[in-house]
Amino acid sequence: MYFTLAWRNIWRNKRRTFITVGSISFAVFIAVVMQSMQKGSYARMVDTAVSFYTGYIQVHKDGYWEEKILDNIMPLDEGQISQIEGVDHVKLVFPRLESFALASKEMNSKGVVVLGIDPDKENQLTNLKSKIAHGQYLQPNDDGALISEGLAEYLELGVGDTLVLIGQGYHGVNAAGKFLVQGVLDIPSPEMNSGTVYLPLQRAQWFYGAEGLISGYVIDVQEQNMVPGVTAELQTLFDSEIYEVMDWPTMLPDLVQSIELDYVSGLVMLIILYFIISFGILGTFIMMTNERSYEFGVMTAIGTQKLRLVLIMFLEILMLAALSVVVGSLLAMPLVLYFNANPIVMTGETANMYEKFGVEPIIPFAKDPMIFIHHAAVVFIVSVLLSVYPVVSILNLKIIKALKS
Repeated sequence: MYFTLAWRNIWRNKRRTFITVGSISFAVFIAVVMQSMQKGSYARMVDTAVSFYTGYIQVHKDGYWEEKILDNIMPLDEGQISQIEGVDHVKLVFPRLESFALASKEMNSKGVVVLGIDPDKENQLTNLKSKIAHGQYLQPNDDGALISEGLAEYLELGVGDTLVLIGQGYHGVNAAGKFLVQGVLDIPSPEMNSGTVYLPLQRAQWFYGAEGLISGYVIDVQEQNMVPGVTAELQTLFDSEIYEVMDWPTMLPDLVQSIELDYVSGLVMLIILYFIISFGILGTFIMMTNERSYEFGVMTAIGTQKLRLVLIMFLEILMLAALSVVVGSLLAMPLVLYFNANPIVMTGETANMYEKFGVEPIIPFAKDPMIFIHHAAVVFIVSVLLSVYPVVSILNLKIIKALKS
């Protein structure tokens, strides 16, 4: 009976009900769309960063990541690769040898990062082959090198020219070699584009006098949310006194910090939005209570208990909140699903700014159900908390004053 009375009451004044449902639904709609865009952008940023260079997880000799010196490299072990591949949700594993050298041509020279790679597997993660601006991609047994476009321009090198690399090898041995420039890469990241050289892994090991050695394993997983579980399992496989298993947040703290700062700014905007909407909801509740003060006075005068009136009013508010949450979520869902499948593509200067930071100039939307649930719950709870006003008003109702209103 109480539910029936409450349902009929909210439709007695259809205009008021539509205004209330519309305002609360709009809050849910905006909140869901904003956070879906935020989380979708964060996921894309992480995917781009890890697929561009680090991978989701890496395994090194303990202390390597802090100093990145050749004395902290480790043997390439096919058994370890097999172990890693056997972990659930691991998609790809490959070795890499990373160090530094001085690149030169005639009188020009520049410090560079040298990456010894397995060309086929590296391309599966980083899509490196698609970044070839001139020349051709590496094969595992090639003797040539790929260089970044910024380095090519600085040293005035082109495809077919000779690149000279000089550095310090494993355990202090001299490292010097000449490499045919086989291709020039257009790398979106300004830092990497200014000075990066890729060599086949065996060629890099020869150059540094580190035959059979690598700086670590790069690991890709099937889904971003699987990283913590895979990392934990890998940490049980590798002795922590000898190896370090690092996930992407540990390797990319700057990216984590930038995401957290942006999330806080978005959260502030949501709080302001909820604050404004809360006043709108409270105003509606005040209007509902004041408009019906005479009705409440009559019902109280003929013997209706105030607690029953409170229960009916509370049920009305719950129904309005629930209806608003459902409508807002249903309005947001098609938009979120559409832009999840068809991300917004940035153009012009905005696109150039994205690319300078090594991020694809697109804005995808996340279709995480928890976004809908979270904001629906927040709006519902806010509505319930604001119901304190009509409840208190009914409990403090003066019959004579209400009948004169």
